[in-house]
Amino acid sequence: MSNAQIEIQIIASLVAIACAIPGTFLVLRKMAMISDAISHSILPGIVIGFFITQDLNSPLLILLAALTGVITVVLVEYIQKTGLVKEDTAIGLVFPVLFSIGVIMIAKNANDVHLDIDAVLLGELAFAPFDRLLISGVDVGPKSLWIIGSILLITIALLFAFFKELKLSTFDKGLAASLGFSPIVIHYGLMTVSSITTVGAFDAVGAILVVALMIAPAAAAYLLTTDLKKMLILSIIFGVFSAISGYWFAHWLDASIAGSITTMLGLLFLTVYLFAPSKGIIAVMYREKQQRTEVSLLTFLLHLKNHDDEQERHVNHLNEHINWQKVRSKTVLDLASKNNMIEIDNNIVSLTSKGDEFTTQAIDYIITNEDSQIEDMKDDFFLFRG
Repeated sequence: MSNAQIEIQIIASLVAIACAIPGTFLVLRKMAMISDAISHSILPGIVIGFFITQDLNSPLLILLAALTGVITVVLVEYIQKTGLVKEDTAIGLVFPVLFSIGVIMIAKNANDVHLDIDAVLLGELAFAPFDRLLISGVDVGPKSLWIIGSILLITIALLFAFFKELKLSTFDKGLAASLGFSPIVIHYGLMTVSSITTVGAFDAVGAILVVALMIAPAAAAYLLTTDLKKMLILSIIFGVFSAISGYWFAHWLDASIAGSITTMLGLLFLTVYLFAPSKGIIAVMYREKQQRTEVSLLTFLLHLKNHDDEQERHVNHLNEHINWQKVRSKTVLDLASKNNMIEIDNNIVSLTSKGDEFTTQAIDYIITNEDSQIEDMKDDFFLFRG
């Protein structure tokens, strides 16, 4: 590996970590799309900063762009609070206007300046190692590495300093306010960090990848854990993994690095979305099937409890009178037998003492309108679930 390849992967990894931290809180606060709004609407701040300083490397660009990001959030929330439109509509109204203003300002006043809209949106990590930072004539590495590294250090310091406040205001604003924390200050602090991170990553990776790195790792981690610290760690791991694997995917395809990283993020989220142990699609479908089988079992046991006639308790009755298909009938019978709820003699089904006790308790809970407790009963009585 060349030095340039190593530097590209380090920059991509640092951007992934810097984006994962605020991204986790944005996902938990159900504000994922606000990152997309910020990433586009800060363009006027960059342009105004350039007009003032005539220097694309001036820190003032980052400050003004971050300020524009905060203004975006303020405008979105103001429009939303009117009650006339929802948050997604407010976002769709605000950021296209601000982004368009930035585009017009570039087209009218900065045609001869290397402030390319495509580069801002798409970014190109391959060029990051060639933009070097020189201090007293000494090459100390890519500028992007120092910019995003500095932002990451500040973000980590703020996370450790205000973790408790962020956690409380994210999950319970009322409790945070009662304990003396200001949810509004914390909220706008988070928006400011998100804006600064977005601006810092602009030159290296572009707005599209910033949005993907903020949301996709956090969304995937959200499907795997309910612990905030674990979610932060998983978000960082997913982001760094996608950044590095995306780089080598792009190297193999000879394609856009930012596009390849975004593709890896999409594939990673899709994998977690399908196979997450508790919230994944496959797990949810399995639980729904299990619940349907257990409801059928409960219906069958109640039927046996209420009927003494042998004809009503005959195996064929499941198909003929309860109107179940043979596959479903066999499934219910097998589950009841495995759990020692029934016994079958000459195709006549009877409740065992265990089945009778379970059914009696279930009837009591249903009569008292405490159906939810039946789930606890299943845990106590069932050795095998549906």
